[in-house]
Amino acid sequence: MFREVELPKKLLKDQVPSAGGEVVREIRQMAQGMENLSVLHVNSTCYGGGVAELLYTIVPLMRDAGLDARWYVMDNIPTEFFEVTKKIHNSLQGAKTPLTDEEWQLYEDVNMELAKSFPRGPWDVVVIHDPQPLAARTFLERIPENRKPVVGRWFWRCHIDLSTPFMDTWERVAFYVNRFDGVILTSPEYAREEIKAPITQITPSIDPTSSKNMIISDEEAKKIIASLGVDQERPLVVQVSRFDPWKDPFGVVEAYRMLKVKRPDLQLAMIGSIAHDDPEGIELLEKLKKAAENDHDIHVLSNEDGVGAPEVAVFQQLADVIVQKSIREGFGLTITEAMWKMRPVVAGAATGCKLQITDGVDGLIINSTEECAERIDEILRNPDLAARLGSKARETVREKFLSTGHVANYLKLFARR
Repeated sequence: MFREVELPKKLLKDQVPSAGGEVVREIRQMAQGMENLSVLHVNSTCYGGGVAELLYTIVPLMRDAGLDARWYVMDNIPTEFFEVTKKIHNSLQGAKTPLTDEEWQLYEDVNMELAKSFPRGPWDVVVIHDPQPLAARTFLERIPENRKPVVGRWFWRCHIDLSTPFMDTWERVAFYVNRFDGVILTSPEYAREEIKAPITQITPSIDPTSSKNMIISDEEAKKIIASLGVDQERPLVVQVSRFDPWKDPFGVVEAYRMLKVKRPDLQLAMIGSIAHDDPEGIELLEKLKKAAENDHDIHVLSNEDGVGAPEVAVFQQLADVIVQKSIREGFGLTITEAMWKMRPVVAGAATGCKLQITDGVDGLIINSTEECAERIDEILRNPDLAARLGSKARETVREKFLSTGHVANYLKLFARR
């Protein structure tokens, strides 16, 4: 039911050119006294989502700081379980989608099996990410003492926007949440009063040394984008995200079509990946391809088309405008990636987007499809605006959203007793 993820080697010293030497020195100093602190991160999948991207970097950097950090993912889980947890995810973000008794039973049965096979440790700290393995902490209480893992402190790390949950689901989830010693949220606005455990705010981050965030030469970038059918000589709008209704992909297509009337040379690329724990994404991807099939200037591409991290980087690097038209957004890593590449970003007014972007300073926030089209057009008409937003965006990411700051915030949390 669990397997350990094989991690790449990442070193804090390699972060110095982006984050600065002082930040790395502070991490080394904070880690003094935490040598060999055993830390276990647990989530549902090692591919396809933002949580996996985060853990691929922050766990190796914790190791380099001297901690004994590990990452385990759920394994051999029935697809039906992820259909249930996607309903939980959606309802925690506000969708009125109640779960049946049978669905709750499946969720609890799988989490009981997770509890039975939970890595023994001993662990000084365990961080459980998102709802999928959340209930395992509770069901461990039903496991015989000689089979329980030895754990010092438990934290639930929620990456979801909890500001307006469907209460029937949230109340049941909150029961499991309150079995933890602490809860980690991305924004104070997600701090529900039903959470009784101490709350810590930690924002996600990007790794500037990853293949997705390193600059590719213009010559190579143009070759890659041309091979995927995009004309680099014409304006290009890009949204990179999971194929998820909360990202409002059809709203992006509608905004593009509004603009296409006055800008017939405009192109749109919708880039995403299919995550192993998101069966809903496969269906939405097919619907999006169907909606775009009669317009050769709309490019709907995923990992199934051979689009991986380098290709995503190219689309972000060469886009004239990046869009993230989210209705709900815990935190948009793809926004931060685009900001780091100094691209102008137009984003929905979701809490997570507004946490990253200051409207008119380092990006633009929109409240409707019509406004989305207008703001894209404004940027395309005004190269100086695009350059100003992009320049400020990179500095915002350097100050707030790099991996080093993320690791430092975890170390501060672990140091508390």
